[in-house]
Amino acid sequence: MATTQEATAFVAKHRYARLTARKARLIADVIRGASANRALEELEFSPKRAAAFYLRVLRSAIANASQDANVDVNRLVVSDCRADDGPLLNNRMRWRPGPQGRAMPYRKRTSHLTVVVSEHQDMGEDV
Repeated sequence: MATTQEATAFVAKHRYARLTARKARLIADVIRGASANRALEELEFSPKRAAAFYLRVLRSAIANASQDANVDVNRLVVSDCRADDGPLLNNRMRWRPGPQGRAMPYRKRTSHLTVVVSEHQDMGEDV
């Protein structure tokens, strides 16, 4: 009879990251579902700017998990990885000069990066 253990999730967030969520989602899709060690390796060698942001957030989530004595850090898996839209910088659009005295708007976007890691549960393997 197998005992059921509740998998505890450990969360780390970077709020108001000065990065667009659309670009951050490209990296989030790469590491979602991967083991923590594999995700660290992917992020270290990725040329995308968002990888540096996610590397710090993932290391923080792993450090949060390591505070629990019952968790094996080598068995952690990135169970959820998100990039949500944050507010515009200073809550408003900025303006750039346009032709014939017009003002052309542009947005300085921010995002909220979230990484959730949990311990991988092996299904009862019979040897």
